[in-house]
Amino acid sequence: MAVREDKKEQIIDNAVGVFAEKGYYKATTAMVAKASGVTQPYVFHFFANKEELFKAVIDRAFSRIYDTFAEVNGPADQLIETMGRAFTQIIHTHRDEVLMVMQAHAISDVGIRDHVRKLFLTIFESLTMKFERAGINQAKETAAHFIGTGLLITVAEVLNLPQLCNGKNEVE
Repeated sequence: MAVREDKKEQIIDNAVGVFAEKGYYKATTAMVAKASGVTQPYVFHFFANKEELFKAVIDRAFSRIYDTFAEVNGPADQLIETMGRAFTQIIHTHRDEVLMVMQAHAISDVGIRDHVRKLFLTIFESLTMKFERAGINQAKETAAHFIGTGLLITVAEVLNLPQLCNGKNEVE
């Protein structure tokens, strides 16, 4: 059983790179299989179709961001900056995952769009609660701004345009 789960995780690991490089529409399960060193039918053993594989990959990426933000603590006057540094660290250590998260909202497939909407809403609600508990005023607006800034930072990173963020690469 452990070997099987390891193979599934290996497929997800390799799918991250394929989806990040090719995008959802140009990536194929055959590409993921090749990158994983398995056959395409073996990919389908774990995932019913490309959409389900993508959802598994995007779930992992969102979970990493969610868990990272959940672990960050600090006083209200430092919390957002500390979380920004944590997000910057994720960009550097799991760049492909972050790129996928930031482009996932643009996929027009209804199943994926709804799935991604729920994931973003979960992050938003979690940030709002975290900011409220910390005593940050206008927690909802602050959470929305934080997410928007993260999207902008990611665009700046992808396009190599640090001037979009005044030369900075931290969420403020």
